[in-house]
Amino acid sequence: MDTLDELTLGLRPKGRSLLTADWLLAHRDGGHVLHRRGELVIEGNRVLYAGPCFDGPVARRIDFGAALISPGLIDLDALSDLDTYSLVLDNQPGWSRGRICPETYTPYEMYSQGELAFQKRYSFATLLLNGITTALPIASLYYREWAETAAEFDAAADAAIDLGLRVFLGPAYRSGGTVVDRDGAFHMRFNETRGFAGLAVARDFIRRRAGDGGGLVQGLLAPDRVETNTPALMQATIVAAEDLDVPVRLHMAQGKLEVETMRRLYDATAAEWLVSLGCFNSRLIAPHGTHATDSDIGLYADNGVTIAHSPLVSARMGSVLKSFAGIRKRGVNIGMATDTAPPDMWMNMLAGLIACRIADGASDAALSADFFDAATLGGARALKRADLGRLEAGALADIAIFRLDDPRMVPTVDPITTLVLGGNGKITEAVFVDGRLSMRRGQVAGMDMVQARAQAQAQFDGLVAKYPERSWRHPPLDQLFRPSFPII
Repeated sequence: MDTLDELTLGLRPKGRSLLTADWLLAHRDGGHVLHRRGELVIEGNRVLYAGPCFDGPVARRIDFGAALISPGLIDLDALSDLDTYSLVLDNQPGWSRGRICPETYTPYEMYSQGELAFQKRYSFATLLLNGITTALPIASLYYREWAETAAEFDAAADAAIDLGLRVFLGPAYRSGGTVVDRDGAFHMRFNETRGFAGLAVARDFIRRRAGDGGGLVQGLLAPDRVETNTPALMQATIVAAEDLDVPVRLHMAQGKLEVETMRRLYDATAAEWLVSLGCFNSRLIAPHGTHATDSDIGLYADNGVTIAHSPLVSARMGSVLKSFAGIRKRGVNIGMATDTAPPDMWMNMLAGLIACRIADGASDAALSADFFDAATLGGARALKRADLGRLEAGALADIAIFRLDDPRMVPTVDPITTLVLGGNGKITEAVFVDGRLSMRRGQVAGMDMVQARAQAQAQFDGLVAKYPERSWRHPPLDQLFRPSFPII
């Protein structure tokens, strides 16, 4: 019997590797199935076998013991910068902390290109640490001059290839943004020319980089938020998506301000507006859906639009999907997203499960397995990739191994229920992406995570220091971010 330590971190093992553990989650007849002491055989970048006992020669056998061998998790809205969410809570509205610029502020790039490249690399490493093997990166445009650039996404593609993470990438763009006047009233400021320039940058990036890294890098069009796009830019985006054969991720139905803005601009909800433009179809992946109306949900179902559900972030803002179970029953595909740091998908599944049961007023409204399906098969459906989110012969060898014997966890009867109700990303033992060992016991290929965490803190401190200049009425730092308790 070989050990995990005998594999070289960052490389694909030569020959056939047989992985076994107390539990294997394989795929059969369209759904996940559990095998006690199951065996998974991978060769190259593919799964050769997933089932009870493999009858064939292998180069090595690795037994993970009390663990679950699982398909890697799919994150449809994965943070790729330093999480500024902590800057919007707890004691005053988030918009007043620089999330919406005052009219008098002239936006500029608050990070250098080198800092942006580091953030992509650092965040990609944290995804691997949490068992996420496929990610659609997302970053805030609040601290940007306008949109994301090709240079930082070339660096992101290189980082994904280097670290061994499957990504769907494209620089975010927009044709407008919200500003606040001296009285605290919100206004939209549009520049459609810049929006089309951003689309051109994204289109060129996808043509250059899609397929790189043996297919680890794929394309994504990311027109930021629904209210920041003009009708012409949205229609051009859908045409480009068809031409490039890529998904489109568009944040929508996520907050009161968006709902009010769309009603003021177009007298419609986001879904109604997109349907009227002919832009609501199965290419669309739409975080977050918490402010979608009952009629909107019908439009999602009729047009094959996926909701990227990030229950933890939504719950922090005081909103929930209404409801996960009800929306699935209406035929809407739901995938999971973290959209925050740490990118802990297990924590998100638990938050989603609790929120669903509260929203429906029933303890059996949804099960742990439903959320795990969303974090694997739901994401794969959104991306139209039948070779992801499952472990069966012919699927890509994107694998996560989660420990079940952590002393802080309860004894296991069913591994999925145990992990959703009592696990977290810290119990991720190892991750294979495309057959390559990308993470092992907290180590990521090509990264010193301790040094990287210190570098991230230094960058974050520098960003915070700049927030008074871009915040409404420019309050001093100690008023913007008051401590939870007095500091003595």
